[in-house]
Amino acid sequence: MNDPNGPLFYKGVYHLFYQWNPYAAVWGNITWGHAVSTDLIHWKYVKELALVPDRWYDIKGVWSGSATIVNGEPILLYTGWTNSSTQVQNKAVPKNSSDPLLREWIKVDAENPFAVPPPGINTSDFRDPTTAWIGQDGLWRTAVGSKYRANDTGIILQYRSKDFAKWELLDESLHAVNGTGMWECPDFFPVAVHGQQGSENYLGEENAIQKFVIKVSLDETRFDTYVVGDYDPASEKFLPSFEALDIGTALRYDYGIYYASKSFYDPHKKRRVLLGWINEADKPTSDIRKGWASVQAIPRVVWLDENQHSLRQWPVPEINSLRKHPIRHTDLLLKQGEVFKVNGSQGSQLDIEVTFQIPKAHANDENDEFNFESSRVEGIPNNTLIYCNGSFPEAEQIIGPFGVHVLASEDLRERTSVFFKFLKFKGSWKTMVCNDLTSSSLASDATKGVYGGLVSLSSYKNRQALTMRILVDHSIVETFAQGGRTCITARSYPLLGSDNNAHMFVFNNGSLPVKATHLAVWKMDKIRYTTV
Repeated sequence: MNDPNGPLFYKGVYHLFYQWNPYAAVWGNITWGHAVSTDLIHWKYVKELALVPDRWYDIKGVWSGSATIVNGEPILLYTGWTNSSTQVQNKAVPKNSSDPLLREWIKVDAENPFAVPPPGINTSDFRDPTTAWIGQDGLWRTAVGSKYRANDTGIILQYRSKDFAKWELLDESLHAVNGTGMWECPDFFPVAVHGQQGSENYLGEENAIQKFVIKVSLDETRFDTYVVGDYDPASEKFLPSFEALDIGTALRYDYGIYYASKSFYDPHKKRRVLLGWINEADKPTSDIRKGWASVQAIPRVVWLDENQHSLRQWPVPEINSLRKHPIRHTDLLLKQGEVFKVNGSQGSQLDIEVTFQIPKAHANDENDEFNFESSRVEGIPNNTLIYCNGSFPEAEQIIGPFGVHVLASEDLRERTSVFFKFLKFKGSWKTMVCNDLTSSSLASDATKGVYGGLVSLSSYKNRQALTMRILVDHSIVETFAQGGRTCITARSYPLLGSDNNAHMFVFNNGSLPVKATHLAVWKMDKIRYTTV
């Protein structure tokens, strides 16, 4: 399983299509699987495959795409890999649109492919059409990810249609950035400037105060990166709010192994929902042995942060229905080197919320410089391993790390560590949240790296506190720091600290005492999967 495709809400049902190899636990034979849900948590697999590679225009693979509601009915746009290894864009419609489960789909052979690589675009660099929107002229628009090989420019091409059947390439691209390589799985959507309510308004009508988001998956780095800006429906151009925060330079949805994400507007609850693919971090032989590979992340609600140039993400509130057996602690004072075992938290499915009081040496510093654009800090290496898991000689002062160990063996030989760490550099403080997997498993075939992202406190109301929420589901650890301003997804494969032998600890490995003012841990019920 890999990319989420075509998510939508239709006739009271959430639909998720996804890239899938139905024959093996390795990439290949790409089809569209299909699952449905009424709450985005418990899912039913639809027996019928939605799309299979059986036409000349998709015989080598039914690749990623999107869903759009057109005149009240859903239409799928997707990339096909042809019998000549060319990427082209195609269309499919439901066989029976009155079926709320949308079990069967029909490819529109008379219209497919509706777009082929234009001049200057390589036949293997043209894929993943977005959800369509209506332009100022009343005509439909969709966008396709691509690149110009001459200068390695990532680009989003725009297409226009009056009938959703015949499409023409527009002269102007939606956006492009030199040196960023192939842009796949693009996404383009509006966000309200104030509040968490989602939007599907692309025209700025009715005095809507909003920004726009372009997200792309960078094929060369495997990062999902985004930029917030303004969109002029008249000129059909996107302009970043801050050039320094453009695609590929600063902002990522997730600083771990979260990729090929896709959002959709949920009209049922008026929110923007984000789905993403979590890859494995072990060897393919392990996946073949267990018979499956990769999962979809817990759906997230996404909205614009108060700073108006970055996003926040949070697990959909429906996940709280799985919580049980709460454990709570307040005002835990952790001295230098102290580790606190959270009794009663054994298990590998947990929901954890923790708040740390910022150490006074940091919080009271007059040179505290919280600037979100510091996500590109001069002199700090891009390799977060150096900062998260090692010394940094250029630092004037380091505070931390302090955080939690999850999926830990009782003797801590195995542990996945999620923590905060402060660096004082050139007179100002920078805050990092990290996920350290270097001691996560005794297994020889597991990747044991370090993930990390800088945290902004500039728009956070309580400047004296650091917060994180961690969802643990067996091998998956999803972290949401500072209310979802920085997110990290990781895979951990412990041999000792798994299932009921998995323990949780709160720790302080720094030189200053740290107080955990709030700690709440819930064991989680299992998500139910059935087939329809």
